[in-house]
Amino acid sequence: MALSVPDSSACGADVDESSVPRRSIHEAAAAEALRFKWLESEKAGRDLGEGAIRTWVVLHWRNFVRDRWVEHLEARVFWVELDRGDFGLLLRAVRDSALFDEVVQKLKRGDENLEILCWSHDARLSTDEVWRVVRILEAFDINNHRIECQVLNRLSQAG
Repeated sequence: MALSVPDSSACGADVDESSVPRRSIHEAAAAEALRFKWLESEKAGRDLGEGAIRTWVVLHWRNFVRDRWVEHLEARVFWVELDRGDFGLLLRAVRDSALFDEVVQKLKRGDENLEILCWSHDARLSTDEVWRVVRILEAFDINNHRIECQVLNRLSQAG
């Protein structure tokens, strides 16, 4: 089972990026990091400065980007840093098995390829099913969707 993704013109579910918000991951992340800094500074009773921003990056950047990627795949928000061809991918993909849905749920939770492959082994999936998991992971190509964090650069440029 390869992940079958027909071109959007041949698909019943039209994916129109102009009908959803168009945003920047870096701008949204900077806003989140500033919100985190404010909250943490309020708790501490003093301005924690750049250290709080760095803490946000360490604690939250990876999941923040993953959540934005899922929004992009589900065509809820068009994130300009992500591939245009991936926009609405989950709406166009032929979901032909519970296995596909399980892998997607694991990706949404933040699992990485290795964790999902280990799960497929631990769950004692058949060899064919493990190869389906591999093909699903290849189709999503999560490792090529890594985005370098630019929060500190953006905030220092903003003043």
